[in-house]
Amino acid sequence: MDRRDFLQTASLAAAAATAGGAAAAETKIQLAQAATGAPAAPAARHGGPLTKRWTEQRWQLDNIIQANGMDWDQPRSVYLSAPSGALANADFASIRARIRKYADAAPAFEAQARRREAVAKEAEAAGNVVTARENYFIAAIHWGAAQWPIDEADAQNMMYNTRKRECYTKYSKIADHKVEEVWIPLGDRKTPGWLHLPPGYSGGKVPVVISVPGMDSLKEISVSLYGDRWLSRGIAVLAIDGPGQYEAPLVGLYVSMENWARTGKVCVDWLSARPEIDAEKIGMTGNSFGSFFSTIAAANEPRIKAVAVSATCLEPGCHTIFEEASPTFKMRFMFMSNILEEKAFDEFRQTLTWEGHAEKITAPYLCVAGEFDELCPTRYTEAMFRALKSPKQLVVYAESRHSVGGVSSANLGPSPTVLVADWMAARLAGKPMTSEKWFVDGAGRVNKSAFT
Repeated sequence: MDRRDFLQTASLAAAAATAGGAAAAETKIQLAQAATGAPAAPAARHGGPLTKRWTEQRWQLDNIIQANGMDWDQPRSVYLSAPSGALANADFASIRARIRKYADAAPAFEAQARRREAVAKEAEAAGNVVTARENYFIAAIHWGAAQWPIDEADAQNMMYNTRKRECYTKYSKIADHKVEEVWIPLGDRKTPGWLHLPPGYSGGKVPVVISVPGMDSLKEISVSLYGDRWLSRGIAVLAIDGPGQYEAPLVGLYVSMENWARTGKVCVDWLSARPEIDAEKIGMTGNSFGSFFSTIAAANEPRIKAVAVSATCLEPGCHTIFEEASPTFKMRFMFMSNILEEKAFDEFRQTLTWEGHAEKITAPYLCVAGEFDELCPTRYTEAMFRALKSPKQLVVYAESRHSVGGVSSANLGPSPTVLVADWMAARLAGKPMTSEKWFVDGAGRVNKSAFT
């Protein structure tokens, strides 16, 4: 047993000794799993990537999590809970309270996933379709979130992924709109995804967005349980885990510039063959590292009619996110790239650049960014905008960090998510736009200027 597994088992034992009631029972179950080698227990050997900063700073990371909770670097509990709505609030309150070090994350989400899945099965057996739908959806999100800290395709990750897919598949069969499992060929592999059609769809062709998640998020949270921003505007969603993202490396599909340059084409080819989709109204949206992936995909597929990104990762070579931010980012991206040796990865990451690609984009392009983005300083986003030749709009929110929101500019000014959805709907409807830069100040005022 390695040091991380020993510490996790020790913490579970301590928790079992001090917890009361249901919490104690739950903790004792996890301790038994860890002791008996059940599928959910951490692997005895770490077969994923290791970096110098991770090895040296792990104790500091755990101290930071102890002091600040699971949202120590990004508001993960916020964006993971948002698609589920108020029903999952209590789950995430419990999860936030429980995660006090990195090794706590997977067990905390697993416990909630098991509970929600059990409720869903009971509701399904009783014929309570809405309750079953909601709980299968939330269980799938929890199973997926449990995968987040695992940076290898081990038995634990595979088990979590299987349970996630099982729950989401059951949700899809009783959802309030049509949801279809998707596997899009990309070379000798397939890109996993879900196609969502707007509620009430009864025929004809509708516009669609290809939704690309970030490094630490998953396709299942791309569409909300209810009131989704795309579906409610009559726009279908193809939610994918593109090369290297979440489920993709578990089926042997990894990050590379070549893979992402081909992703837009294969997705558009697939969508264009669907009778429900208007092939003249295909957009693409990406968040966080999905902003970079979407940019590369759209640059190499001119049939994409509009691109909207937020929380940018547009620094060529990605030094800031991989060398100055949490060491978890680099570890995960090494797994996503199937590169286990740090020196080789440092050479590989130099290939991650929009240069030579963004200049080819012809579609209107929107970017929503934080003024003080700690993962991608805005100067790199501005440099890319100078290279863009298509109609473009850059919206910067004052004082916001990487995940745009939680500051007065976003609270008092245009809602970032609504702004993106309305902008995309207008572009897919063929409405013209003016190239502008917006700065949303602390009072919510939008200060507009032209690109020079």
